[in-house]
Amino acid sequence: MIRFNNDYSQTGHPRVIEAVARTAGESHPGYGLDEHCDRARQIIRRVIGNPSADVHFVAGGTQANALVIRSLLAPYQGVLSASDGHINVHETGAIEFGGTKVIAVPAEDGKITATDIERHAVEFETSPVPEHVVEPKMAYLSFPNEFGALFSAAELREIADACHRHGWYLFIDGARLGYGLGSPACDATIQDVARAADVFTIGGTKCGALFGEAIVFSHEGLVPRFRSYIKQQGGMLAKGWLLGAQFEELFSDGLYFGITAHATELGLRIRDAFAAAGIPFQVASETNQQFVVLSDCQAERLAERYVFEPEGAAGEGRVCVRFCTSWATTDEEVDQLVEDIAVL
Repeated sequence: MIRFNNDYSQTGHPRVIEAVARTAGESHPGYGLDEHCDRARQIIRRVIGNPSADVHFVAGGTQANALVIRSLLAPYQGVLSASDGHINVHETGAIEFGGTKVIAVPAEDGKITATDIERHAVEFETSPVPEHVVEPKMAYLSFPNEFGALFSAAELREIADACHRHGWYLFIDGARLGYGLGSPACDATIQDVARAADVFTIGGTKCGALFGEAIVFSHEGLVPRFRSYIKQQGGMLAKGWLLGAQFEELFSDGLYFGITAHATELGLRIRDAFAAAGIPFQVASETNQQFVVLSDCQAERLAERYVFEPEGAAGEGRVCVRFCTSWATTDEEVDQLVEDIAVL
């Protein structure tokens, strides 16, 4: 079986595994206070063009999201998210469990806009009873979002400007950041993301690492004791150099951007194959995730050879499914899928 159901089904890029293996026999102080984490932080600061960025490493994406939101918001404040944003639909209420309300808003293509932010900010600022309602204080978006939609550099600037006019934080979830930046339809760079966001994450788990996410604050001191939040919520690895070594390797010579751009290229080949076969899409995507609507018969035929992600029934004997490429997907695997799509 060939897997197209997610972008984290393989252990890690060989170079990342080798980088971790090279730490065998080394001795470190632990808890992220080691030379690998230090070098990884310096490399990330250089790549994003922000020498004062505050960079931390944790094991997973939900953990990173919960840590960021809890550390920046007071208990009476909330975070604005598209109704199908990751923190609202795919994290088992982790944000609410931590005491923060997710303010979910309907959003075309799952993308919140500067207009959404303005509306909610003004509603609170003009409320006659502000002490009775949750104060919106942060906007959350993922890049790319749940359905592979991208934000342009201009959209990022507009959203950031709207947030900052009202004293909000902008948090960009970059669990799949490389796949978005590697799309030919993307005009934003990682520097644009870093300039727009007060805090963003760089996903490793889905982008070639064995595990791990980098949390990047726009400047040191935004959360003065963030390491205490990490420790309190069980996110501080004693063997923290295992995270640092991975990000050090991923960002040392552009590996991160190369492997994710190739995955997106393969995802677009799959998109073009479905389009050529006259198969409709649930949503349009320019990234490594492709969402298509298959007949039950077509889905059953493809399931004989491929593993893909069911997204729900579409009615009239049809089903929505996701095909997802990753840093580990090969040209040969996509060649085979394209051939099989052509004869559905």
